[in-house]
Amino acid sequence: MQREKVSLRARWSYWFDGWMSRGTGAIMGLLAITTALFVVVLGGIAWLVKLLIDPNSAAPDAGQTPWEYLWITLMRTLDASSVAGDDGWWFRLLMLLATIGGLVIVASLIGIIAGAFNAKVAQLRLGRSKVLEREHTLILGWNNKIFTIVRELAVANESRGRTAIVILANQDKVEMEEAIHAAVPQLGNTKLVCRTGDPKLARDIEIGNPQFARSIILLAPSEVDEPDNEVIKSALALTNQTECLACNKNIVAELLNEANLSVAQLAGQNTIDWITGQDFIDRIIAQSCRQSGLSVVYRELLAFEGHEFYFTNQPSLVGKTFFEAQLAFATSTLVGIVSEGVVLVNPPATTVINEGEDLIVIAEDDSTISIADPAVFDDTGINIQKRAPLTPEHVAILGGNRGLNRILSELNDYVAAGSSVRLVTDVKIPDLPSLNNLAIEMISLDPTQHSTLEQLGLDSTEHIIVIPDKDTYPPAKADDRTLVILLMLRDLELKQGVQLAIVSEMLDDANRELAEITEADDFIVSDQLVALALAQVSEDQQIKRLYDVLFTAEGSEIYLRPAENYVKLGVEVSFATTLEAARRCEETAIGYRLGKYSNQADKHYGVQINPPKAEPLVFQPGDSIIVLAED
Repeated sequence: MQREKVSLRARWSYWFDGWMSRGTGAIMGLLAITTALFVVVLGGIAWLVKLLIDPNSAAPDAGQTPWEYLWITLMRTLDASSVAGDDGWWFRLLMLLATIGGLVIVASLIGIIAGAFNAKVAQLRLGRSKVLEREHTLILGWNNKIFTIVRELAVANESRGRTAIVILANQDKVEMEEAIHAAVPQLGNTKLVCRTGDPKLARDIEIGNPQFARSIILLAPSEVDEPDNEVIKSALALTNQTECLACNKNIVAELLNEANLSVAQLAGQNTIDWITGQDFIDRIIAQSCRQSGLSVVYRELLAFEGHEFYFTNQPSLVGKTFFEAQLAFATSTLVGIVSEGVVLVNPPATTVINEGEDLIVIAEDDSTISIADPAVFDDTGINIQKRAPLTPEHVAILGGNRGLNRILSELNDYVAAGSSVRLVTDVKIPDLPSLNNLAIEMISLDPTQHSTLEQLGLDSTEHIIVIPDKDTYPPAKADDRTLVILLMLRDLELKQGVQLAIVSEMLDDANRELAEITEADDFIVSDQLVALALAQVSEDQQIKRLYDVLFTAEGSEIYLRPAENYVKLGVEVSFATTLEAARRCEETAIGYRLGKYSNQADKHYGVQINPPKAEPLVFQPGDSIIVLAED
């Protein structure tokens, strides 16, 4: 085959295109070579003119060397004003050409520098540069939970030195930063670093410097069809990019559907703690619907602001009983023990603390955990009353989603035999579970219609649960439907003169603030609670095992029970006395809730967690003691 003849011009054009594509450095190098050739040619011509054509001109002395002429030409190229003092028309003409060429060269240099600067700014905006932080929290992915997580981590970082939160997501870097600063304006000593990248790609994850992160959080992206698949791919990319990446750091990931948990655990290679958001919320809904104020207690314990769970080792308490250890914490509340990796919540008061066991306490901060002289209780203030046996309960659930079966199963474990639930929804529900304590009545009507609620006879229902149809509608519309139902229930209360016990799940915290005018007993903001749990587990992996115990019907859970079941009303008692009263019931008191008509009602709805042991209290009718107990 005959080779095609390529012209010299085409070869030059090909070479030039390749050179220019190498970037700013190559362009500046080519400009420097061009400038040198330009100066050498003009300087050489000027020297030859002086030597051969016009030796008597008033230009530089004839004795000057060619190198001097090169220098003079370079100065005329860089400084246009220098040509004004030149003599001799030949020399003036050549230096004028040098000056004009110099203007082009300098203008090109300025353009190259400006272009490089603009390109660097654009590159920084893309957020593709590698992060050099150490001991930071790395968040992979982006959804509505990011704002709560950042806010909580900023609070947790207050007791540390300056540290960083690094976010890597398929979002514009500047837009991420602006959104977070608008939602969380006060970050304290926490530095925010955002980078744009695909959390499913190992090379992009490297941008976040995961090897040196203190903890890593994987979020399910909100705008994809299968968010769990995206998180699982991120887990694979994270755990396979380096050897034993996750050995010495906390990694927690969000999973929306519990059915994907087994695959996720395989992908995480047992190095990642998975929080199944839907399952987590459904368990809280099942517990909260039967006792007003429980969701407020959970928000208090899951948030870093206020009092939360900590794990501590106290050698001075080895050999003490669990109750003796409880009295030894003046500003913290002991709630459990970690024995050989097993979390024991509310163990028997006579349980002896052994060497090496961690204690689970509720404290304002880990720096406030300390041992003091044993608190003193007063027997005269104790008034133990036997709890009435469980009776059948009747529940109405308005709305439906894929978490419905979990809610029903959890409720079945808590209620007495003979209880019933009426499920009112116009969306398709999969096969309902077969339950031994709950009889399920399916009513296929639209719960957002006033006529539907009127014909239900809700005044004979002890508990009402309003859950969003988030599998059928977008989150905003699902919350809108929930708001409509709550408003109509409020209207029914006013018209019929009844008091309904209502628990509602909201997806967006902003909608919860709007819904508060309906005066429902509890609002469970699913995104907020899951975000709080993710932030807590990222700080301490042991918290996940504690949650697995607290949020199931087996073992001890949190209950709000009438204060008169433990202490005398209207009589001053200390919290240590309340703690002793709970011990006699084989329970652990962790706080109290003042009744609706208390003048101390605030944003915590009267809930006080971990009060000082010596704090004097006077309980009134309607007040509750918050305890860990087996139902």
